[in-house]
Amino acid sequence: MEIFAQPDTWVALLTLTFLEIVLGIDNIIFISLVAGKVEEKDQKKARLGGLSIALVMRILLLLSITWIIGLTKPVLTLADFELSWRDIILIAGGIFLLVKSTLEIHHKVEGHEENGTKTGNTATHLGFSSAIVQIVLLDIVFSFDSILTAVGLTDQLILMIIAVIIAIIVMMIFAKPVGKFVNDHPTIQILALSFLILIGVMLIVEGAHYHVPKGYIYFAVFFSLAIEMLNMRYRKKND
Repeated sequence: MEIFAQPDTWVALLTLTFLEIVLGIDNIIFISLVAGKVEEKDQKKARLGGLSIALVMRILLLLSITWIIGLTKPVLTLADFELSWRDIILIAGGIFLLVKSTLEIHHKVEGHEENGTKTGNTATHLGFSSAIVQIVLLDIVFSFDSILTAVGLTDQLILMIIAVIIAIIVMMIFAKPVGKFVNDHPTIQILALSFLILIGVMLIVEGAHYHVPKGYIYFAVFFSLAIEMLNMRYRKKND
């Protein structure tokens, strides 16, 4: 194809793929936490199944790019404050993340009563179908950022689709090791859930028309993760 003979095409593809992967970090964390709540024998199917469906849905959304852009038009006005379907979806997704992450943190910190004793390590299994639905629905919310980013970088649909496919494949590869690492370390679980609360707040703020540079959020998360890794190494050394 002539488009791939142009150097600018490869630069755009690499840039877009990188951004899609970065924007997928929060998705990987959410998938890891949800899949970790499923029966162990179904965790791989939950990760790959959810991501496979998400891939198909992202491609369909890209093919409906005109409709996606139309979702940014105001459909509701409240006291001179205009809301589009995109805003409503982002706010709803943000509220869902806030509620779910807060409940998960409460469960892990407080535990629940079992045989008259309180424990914070009791596993609460999630149904396979419920996990798939949660993964796909949140991926749709996260998809808006990645799709609108793609539209802002290139007008070539084929490049958008290739970048999304590569990003999802990378997520499939790293979802298992990330999930194992998160689920094997309770403090990392709390950190990951706190990150999802931060993402939930950011989605609500974005839906309210206030742009928050994601670079600040990712820096805070990676800095916190680096500190926790040092703490883990320190504890291991002293044990």
